Amino acid sequence: MKTILIMRHGEAQALQAQDHLRELTQRGRQQADHVGQWLAQRFNPQGLLVSPYVRAQQTAECVKEHCRGFTLEQTCDDIIPSANAKTAVDYLQALTEVHTEIDTWLVVAHMPIVSYMVAEFCPEQMPIFATCGVAHIDYDPATMRARWQALYSPK
Repeated sequence: MKTILIMRHGEAQALQAQDHLRELTQRGRQQADHVGQWLAQRFNPQGLLVSPYVRAQQTAECVKEHCRGFTLEQTCDDIIPSANAKTAVDYLQALTEVHTEIDTWLVVAHMPIVSYMVAEFCPEQMPIFATCGVAHIDYDPATMRARWQALYSPK
């Protein structure tokens, strides 16, 4: 059984013409720091997929201050806001098969793809994520079945 953690980035600057360049606000950095501590205490993920957008990269950097066990880190264009969730989930499933040594995966991305990814794994679920919210899913690569566990939203 693998653990899949799907996380939305922290609070970001207001919308602008170049969405991919939006940075985290101070509150967003605090959220990411808090969730990084929480993830380190409960999961200590080893695999990391991060959107190339600045706010997702900054969120991942804050998380990495606390979670130091990453053995694989990738920036992934398949998890930008407008990407196809099925493609993203197929890629993540392939990674779990190739990297059998990794038990816990963290994906740092955006709305709406984070909700759609959860729905791909667990069709009965499609949560709306708060900033820095984390969905916890158990995934069995042998059967390709997933089980919804919880949605964590920082305070």
